[in-house]
Amino acid sequence: MWARMALRAWAVLVLLFLFVPILLILFYAFNTSNVQSWPIPGLTTRWFTATWNDSSVRSSLGLSVQAGLAATALALVLGSCAAFAIHRTAFFGRDAVSLLFVLPLALPGIITGIALNAFFSFNGISLSLWTIIVGHATFCMVVVYNNVLARLRRTQGSLIEAAMDLGANGFQVFRDVTLPLISTAVVAGAMLAFALSFDEVIVTTFTAGAETTLPVWIFGQIRHGILLPEVNVVVSFVILVTIIPVVIAARLTGGGGTARVPAAR
Repeated sequence: MWARMALRAWAVLVLLFLFVPILLILFYAFNTSNVQSWPIPGLTTRWFTATWNDSSVRSSLGLSVQAGLAATALALVLGSCAAFAIHRTAFFGRDAVSLLFVLPLALPGIITGIALNAFFSFNGISLSLWTIIVGHATFCMVVVYNNVLARLRRTQGSLIEAAMDLGANGFQVFRDVTLPLISTAVVAGAMLAFALSFDEVIVTTFTAGAETTLPVWIFGQIRHGILLPEVNVVVSFVILVTIIPVVIAARLTGGGGTARVPAAR
């Protein structure tokens, strides 16, 4: 009994350690003063208006959304195809190939960023929005791959075999059986990929050139220490945009996909 209570208390302390600083940032976004001190003297929303009127913030937001959506689309195609290839085919070294797909997510972002920067420089590729998209897709693809592969491993092979026995061709099997089974995993993977891309700063720093996304803008303003109230607003926005897809993805992947197969026609 005492051990259970101690573990619960420890879990609460860990959660407080992780989330109290985040809550403080949210409070500071409404601070009437531009000095970060506690307790805050009052609440105001004027920093939200000032942040939105800042052209550099809007430009960085637009770039973050573009990079996130494009990287997510690219990750969906590559990650899903890789998951199908690993699941449906057997070949020598399949486990090693699967490990290589997961490796970019396990490596520190600075290593991935430096490696990509060296690759672009060696091939004479100018840093731009497209290099950001390629950089983000390298680790966004991993979450799509993991989600789709996990769902494929839980899929009942008898459903696909039954559809083929009833005369369905490969495209019909994919459209009417496989896709409904993995749809929640694909959507969850896309949301996680977008969340990862939207708040990535290290890889963007090495692959962005003169363009900046919101995380890079935050990093630069913290170094200068001039627009801290606006930084708090932008950080709060990034936190919300990151948390919401993660929560939805967790809800989607919590249930199975078998029940989503449409009724026989």
